[in-house]
Amino acid sequence: QLQLVESGGGLVQPGGSLRLSCAASGFTLDYSAIGWFRQAPGKERQGVSCISHSNNKTVYSNSVKGRFTTSRDNAKNMVYLQMNSLEPEDTAVYYCATLRGDCPYRTSLMTYFGITTWGKGTLVTVSS
Repeated sequence: QLQLVESGGGLVQPGGSLRLSCAASGFTLDYSAIGWFRQAPGKERQGVSCISHSNNKTVYSNSVKGRFTTSRDNAKNMVYLQMNSLEPEDTAVYYCATLRGDCPYRTSLMTYFGITTWGKGTLVTVSS
């Protein structure tokens, strides 16, 4: 069974940090660009970051650039999202996904060629 499983979400105070993990089972992430998305209550899902499979090129949305960092460890079949300086506006369910193509130049285009696998998400709540 092909699946992605996110972990690492939770409750954190503004200004705090969390690291999300995305684990793949049943397939290898080596040849996939991996995107992180988030969906806040009452809002549409939006792209947050992307990491390519070939040269580890990364792309970030303007709202998280400079605060979030995505990385991958192909040996462990894992992708990570390090989130620093968290703000209440970052509260959302975070999803990882494998893209059908490579990372686009803008995160808003991450679903343009399709998503092959979605995780079920992990909730991040930023609140004092």
